[in-house]
Amino acid sequence: MSTSAPGAVADRERYDRATARFDAPLAIVDVAAFDANAADLVRRARGKPVRVATKSVRCRALLERVLAREGFAGVMSFTLAESLWLARSGVRDVLLAYPSADRARFAQLCSDPGLAAAVTVMVDDPRQLDLIDAARGADGREDVRVCLELDTSLRLLGGRVRVGARRSPLHTPERLAGLARTVVRRPGFTLAGLMAYEGHVAGVGDAVPGRPVRSRAVRLMQAAARRELAARRAEAVRAVRAVAPGLEFVNGGGTGSVQHTAAENAVTEIAAGSGLFVPRLFDHYMSFRGSPAALFAQPVVRRPGPGVVTVLGGGLPASGAPGADRLPVPYLPRGLRYDPQEGAGEVQTPLLGPAADGLRVGDKVWFRHAKAGELCERFEELLLVDGDRVVDTVPTYRGEGHTFL
Repeated sequence: MSTSAPGAVADRERYDRATARFDAPLAIVDVAAFDANAADLVRRARGKPVRVATKSVRCRALLERVLAREGFAGVMSFTLAESLWLARSGVRDVLLAYPSADRARFAQLCSDPGLAAAVTVMVDDPRQLDLIDAARGADGREDVRVCLELDTSLRLLGGRVRVGARRSPLHTPERLAGLARTVVRRPGFTLAGLMAYEGHVAGVGDAVPGRPVRSRAVRLMQAAARRELAARRAEAVRAVRAVAPGLEFVNGGGTGSVQHTAAENAVTEIAAGSGLFVPRLFDHYMSFRGSPAALFAQPVVRRPGPGVVTVLGGGLPASGAPGADRLPVPYLPRGLRYDPQEGAGEVQTPLLGPAADGLRVGDKVWFRHAKAGELCERFEELLLVDGDRVVDTVPTYRGEGHTFL
């Protein structure tokens, strides 16, 4: 989807036509852009299956849509409750990407053969195995499939400098293999996989407009991180396979690093999700260019003066370190910006700029969220737009009555 001025005008016109009978606030997914983004992820994965990160989608209908495409296999979930719900809904390959302390649902997992076969849980500490065992109960006879997570952070200057998310404590192949031995020797568990998510490569833009020095520094950091991780990940996989020759999968990647991670022989599958919606945080990468597919609209409710309109609501910040980059961006019509004294408000948001004078009360202003699936926590349904028509209305997780986090 073009973001040039003529393309933006055409996009706004067709989104307005498609949703003319719907009152804002509302959220849409442009299915042509969504499908094009899916195809691009498969292309960049170089023949390795793409596991869909559900936290970046949070809509079963869209998960089913992308899983029906060639090149996608399985999902990566974010809570145990969500994992069991998806498995009960028919998803047969669910990898829980984060450790859980949900004892009630571990009891359900351990006592249901169908769930135990479909769901793999994340482990990076023997105490997590203890918690699962304590939750089993009298009927918990099923083996629990587990995946170990390798810490991917780049450590410099003898470990005094760390670049990357604080996730698993298992940084070295030796520590990972040590936990693998614990799992293999322990009754009631099956070591199924290994995950290594390089968020400092996959989730950080390397071509930010107006910041050439920072962008160059990010590219240098990411190149060094990729080299270091590729060697350490390969060594870690060898060490774990020596303990568990039947290891089924090695997961890595993320939207921003799909093609780099897919090039590693040790990796068997790629994780990605944000690349389907392409939120604003994924605009500035040298290696790929996606099409914005998920948008939300807020209605104009006031015209305080020349060059200013006010929309209802709009304060939908994303998680992460607070900053301007966590705010939604006014997208269509082009040429709107926040009032620096008010920003994106809880119940109203003033917007400034020449485009404001062309808006009337009741018109829609289209926004892009900073992150992907978090948008669905604010809306109960998504309008699926094809061209200038709404072709379907589908519930989000929230619309199905679930808020897992």
